[in-house]
Amino acid sequence: MSKNPPPFKHTSPALNLQVFIPSAIIAALIGIGFVWFTDEMKSVTASAKKWVIDYTGWLYLMFGAGILLYTLWLALGRYGNVKLGDPDEKPEFGTLHWIAMMFTAGIGAGLVTWAFGEPIYYFMGPPLGVEAMSNQAYEWAHMYPMIHWGLVPWAFYAIAAIPIAYSLYVKKKPKLLISEACDTVLPETGKPMMKNVIDIFIILGIIAGTTTSLGIGVPLLSALLSKLTGMADGTTLKVIVLAGWVLLFGTSTILGLKKGIQKLADINMILAGFLMLMILVVGPTVFILEMATNSLGLMADNFFRIILWSDPIEKTGFVGAWTVFYWAWWLAFAAFVGLFIARISRGRTIKQVLLGTLVWGCLGTMSYMAIAGGYALHLEQLHQTGQEGGIALVQTLKDNPSNGLYLITADIAANMPGGKATLLLFIIVCVIFYATTMDSAAYIAASVSSKEINPETDPPLISRFTWIGILFLMTLGAVISDSLDTVMSITVIGSLPLIPILILMCVSLARDLKNNHREHD
Repeated sequence: MSKNPPPFKHTSPALNLQVFIPSAIIAALIGIGFVWFTDEMKSVTASAKKWVIDYTGWLYLMFGAGILLYTLWLALGRYGNVKLGDPDEKPEFGTLHWIAMMFTAGIGAGLVTWAFGEPIYYFMGPPLGVEAMSNQAYEWAHMYPMIHWGLVPWAFYAIAAIPIAYSLYVKKKPKLLISEACDTVLPETGKPMMKNVIDIFIILGIIAGTTTSLGIGVPLLSALLSKLTGMADGTTLKVIVLAGWVLLFGTSTILGLKKGIQKLADINMILAGFLMLMILVVGPTVFILEMATNSLGLMADNFFRIILWSDPIEKTGFVGAWTVFYWAWWLAFAAFVGLFIARISRGRTIKQVLLGTLVWGCLGTMSYMAIAGGYALHLEQLHQTGQEGGIALVQTLKDNPSNGLYLITADIAANMPGGKATLLLFIIVCVIFYATTMDSAAYIAASVSSKEINPETDPPLISRFTWIGILFLMTLGAVISDSLDTVMSITVIGSLPLIPILILMCVSLARDLKNNHREHD
């Protein structure tokens, strides 16, 4: 008997038109609205984002803390050793491939965009009453990104993956769907319709989160190419960048999961690791290590204070603009990344998936943020003290409120050790990170809008190309809007329905584990 028998009969997947058509139409109409009615859509999204943050910001903070605690309870508790597959089944992907795909699909794209710029924003406007641009602000500016890219985001991803993987590999349900992971708690009356509604919201959340990533990534890569080649950084270059990405995504899509996404992910992990190692070794090594050590102490002392700080009295806007936005972004991506992690985690235990996602994910993002953020703050400190080699990053952000993030990232990349060769390497890392993000998003959106797709079957190419086309349209609209706030608003709005869906998944999983694994009790 084979140790890894396929759990389902291989079939050619068909589209679930009740999910595919409504979600595709809604997403396409939003994209068309951004392209042809840019100012009106900017106004609508800004108002909607403000409402979500003002009235439900506290909910995002409480939910983030709750999900982290639930994740740790599940990983370290009685059900941690439940295998997501048959008892003698081996993991489908090796550990290094698994880590690489999880990391690049989950968070890699946004990481290269924010790693240099985010600490500078916090240095200009620090949280918790810290004086702006003070010595204390340097310390908090370095630490805060490690919170926003650390345990809570990876807990969102990890806990979303387990109910889906359990449904696929333990309950043997032939559908790679969030709605199937909610099955146990849904009432029998109207269940098919409820599942379709859940899957529609999941797809729209995936599209919203990915649009935000690409809406930030396109102008970033455009600014980097302008810095490298001297070309004018305008709308034309941005559209060329977006079109080039689509071609790369299409090639990877045709190759499929193992030949496409896995290869890109493996390559990029090596390049990103080399880039950060070079900055650490050739750059201000001692400064970066001292800042990282200090930040770990600050984070340990203030972790729960930070993730639950709602700023109820002063209402400076920091929490809504940053922590709530980030929790919303990770929530929008949670379904997508959870589905993807579930797809690649067959044969692992619940504990291995949860702790592996938390530990390796946090190790990657926090290390990247510590090195890149420390380097950026060092350049600003050199400028503030009038020393050679500094860059006026704060002034660039003040002078360019709409695209300052991209300009300072391009400036830092161009001034990294190695000059233009390093800048070219940074561009390649950006291209592949965003390629795996969009490719994975299209893959999962196509899976969710298919009937009875199982782990042995890729979704239909026509569906995957449809979602790539919709992502192109949505991102084009975001680029035309030329507003970072508008791009960020899309995610905040699209994430709100995912809170009750993730709660349903957690409750359903708890019931299944209690009913089906009494020996662990």
